[in-house]
Amino acid sequence: MAKVHPGATLTPHFRDFLPPWVARQPWYRGNGSPSLRPVGYFRFEDPAGDAGIETHLIADGPVLYQLPMTYRGTPAPEGGPMAPPVLITTAEHSVLGTRWIYDGEADPVWRSELLRLVRSNGISDPSSKRGVGPAEARGHLLIAGDLAAGPVAIELSRVVTPGRPAEQPGITGLMMGTWHPDGPGAAAATGCLAVVRTMT
Repeated sequence: MAKVHPGATLTPHFRDFLPPWVARQPWYRGNGSPSLRPVGYFRFEDPAGDAGIETHLIADGPVLYQLPMTYRGTPAPEGGPMAPPVLITTAEHSVLGTRWIYDGEADPVWRSELLRLVRSNGISDPSSKRGVGPAEARGHLLIAGDLAAGPVAIELSRVVTPGRPAEQPGITGLMMGTWHPDGPGAAAATGCLAVVRTMT
């Protein structure tokens, strides 16, 4: 398990490197550099302990974005059937030293742990970050056994909205999320963070 270090600092900070990175992404709905506001965080556990896996839910005005990230002590391996993970930045962690920070969507360890969450109907780990309301991800396996029967596709909701997706053929699992859009103590919202489909 990747150990959390409360009080540790990261240089550059997320507020410095995330806005320009988000502005370059095809799913970004704004113009220019976004003004990002943290809404919530949750974590997955890497059983091997090689990577930290954390998702940031961040708002730019009324739009809520989902940014899964993996933190590694060495560059991610580039071999395998998937495209190599996309490097967001390198940063200096005050305890762990240099960290390579990747977009989690293309990182095999993020994919593996999301599927584990769905397969086990599990719940994400909380984050140690303060100043926002609690957030979590919860897996929902809709068709027992299908995730192990063959290849699957994960459709990540980069723009997150409240509500449950409509039922469609081929959906074998969901990752639903809960967050507090107006801060700690305010009402919670729930929406779909990812859809898992069987590939035919």
